[in-house]
Amino acid sequence: MIGKTIIEINVGDAAEFTKTISEADVYLFAGVTGDLNPAHVNEEYAKKTFFKTRIAHGMLTAGFISAILGTQLPGPGTIYIRQELIFMAPVFFGDTITARAEVVEVNTEKNRLRFKTTCRNQEGKIILDGEALVSPPKAVV
Repeated sequence: MIGKTIIEINVGDAAEFTKTISEADVYLFAGVTGDLNPAHVNEEYAKKTFFKTRIAHGMLTAGFISAILGTQLPGPGTIYIRQELIFMAPVFFGDTITARAEVVEVNTEKNRLRFKTTCRNQEGKIILDGEALVSPPKAVV
């Protein structure tokens, strides 16, 4: 299976991915990455922080953008080149996050796509803002 090639994609094309953050998601991410920051995995510690409870890893949320680019738009075969991220607000356990990637530039000469990337919580608040650059798959001949 191959994703969309550059000639199949236009400025304004977009895709979304939605997921509710569970405690298991956070612990699995912590285990895989080794990021055992107590702000994510220790409720007693987290109670003393600014947020008063555990929060999800920012990079867990950013991974939802990767899911879009690698499975939907452009899809399988896409190579991630760059991602800029601004973390705007915390993500709490139980939050439902919708990631969105929208094409803002198509460069056919270099086979590059630039995306505006965002993640919003269930209240519509932007919790992550950024931009991605990818190389979509090339047509198989």
